[in-house]
Amino acid sequence: MEGMQEQDLQEKIKKLIKEKKINELHNMLENINSADFPSLFEELEEEEILIIYRLLTKVKAAEVFAELDSDLQEKLINMFTDKELKTVVNELFMDDTVDLIEEMPSSVVKRILKNVGLQDRKIINELLNYPEDSAGSIMTTEFIEFKEDITIQDGFEIIRKTGLKKETVYYAYVVDKSRKLLGFVDVKEMLIADRDKKITEIMEENPISVLTTEDQENVAKMFDKYNYIAMPVVDKENRLVGIVTIDDAIDVIQDENTEDFEKMAALIPNEDTYFKTSVFKHAKNRIFWLLVLMLSSTITGTIIQKYESAFAVVPILVSFIPMIMDTGGNCGSQSSTLIIRGLALDEIKISDVLKVIWKEIRVALMVGIILALVTAVRIFLQYGNEYANNIINLALVVGLTLITTAIIAKLVGGVLPILAKKLKLDPAIMAAPIISTIVDMCSILVFFKFATLILNL
Repeated sequence: MEGMQEQDLQEKIKKLIKEKKINELHNMLENINSADFPSLFEELEEEEILIIYRLLTKVKAAEVFAELDSDLQEKLINMFTDKELKTVVNELFMDDTVDLIEEMPSSVVKRILKNVGLQDRKIINELLNYPEDSAGSIMTTEFIEFKEDITIQDGFEIIRKTGLKKETVYYAYVVDKSRKLLGFVDVKEMLIADRDKKITEIMEENPISVLTTEDQENVAKMFDKYNYIAMPVVDKENRLVGIVTIDDAIDVIQDENTEDFEKMAALIPNEDTYFKTSVFKHAKNRIFWLLVLMLSSTITGTIIQKYESAFAVVPILVSFIPMIMDTGGNCGSQSSTLIIRGLALDEIKISDVLKVIWKEIRVALMVGIILALVTAVRIFLQYGNEYANNIINLALVVGLTLITTAIIAKLVGGVLPILAKKLKLDPAIMAAPIISTIVDMCSILVFFKFATLILNL
């Protein structure tokens, strides 16, 4: 919903609640998409939200509840009767129930579990025991399962009877008597096949599957690679235990990208949203790398201090320091961003390091020469009269520094993320702030080395 339309809708809802036009309100709510309710609830009072929620059908209420953030979920649970809570939990898919339990305080968790059936509670405990960030921790146990000896007609009967309670009905998984995964069936194939055929005749054998312990980021990448809308999850004996659906994979990708952005900005990753995170926690997440980068920059200061005598002879040198440092940092950031993204998409492998080096050297030479020529023209135009005797040498110092800095920056930005991955670290930590700090030191050192040699300082 657009901002203005949403505001109008909120006002209309408030008016209908005030005038107690319940039937009209109910009809309106059923036409609103479940994903639009969280933003709709933002400007409504808790009592109004509860009234709206109680007017939704059971299925729609569960869909809306799964879309809400944990704070609003907790508020609603505290307002629910036990009967209402039981209805909501029973309608939620198992992975959404597990996510809910992980987000709630212990007092709320006890109340949720009290309203969950014994069998479901057992499944929830099993899912909670899987390693964090594993396929097992994000999978759902609600999927269509076929025995190997049934017909396609039998399969349709199973879908009709159980489909409403399953996370997806587009894929059905075929297992043997030991529940070992044999294959999967696309329901589209079932629709066009002879109903008397055995399900094994149209199933796709040797399906791509993941272990319960597989890292969730790898699972999400497999969705992109194989174009699945659901991925079967198996144990070490290849027994089918659950599926990961495309919506969960998208959530994982979103979370991983957010974490990478935070690391690339020299922040300690945070699970909460910006506004939900306290000022103290924001400061705590930022201060470590700020201190590291600040203290490491003292090396750059030491190098500059060492060449104070050069400043005294040619003061104009000082004015080029910010430009050289900024250019070096920008060159390094460009390379590191591309390499980190390439590593994340598996486009670049650790074994490609020499290819990366060769490509970055060529790119650096091209951009470095262009930067040097443009800067040389600027130096001649701006300082030609004042430094007529040394103008060529000055342009040469700055130009060579820019070319060398570009090469160093591109190599550092290209190689460090690969090195991080080799050391089993997140390549995202080797991003702009760290690259800039390293390149700053190198570029200043190179600048004054060229200055002392060419200008005879």
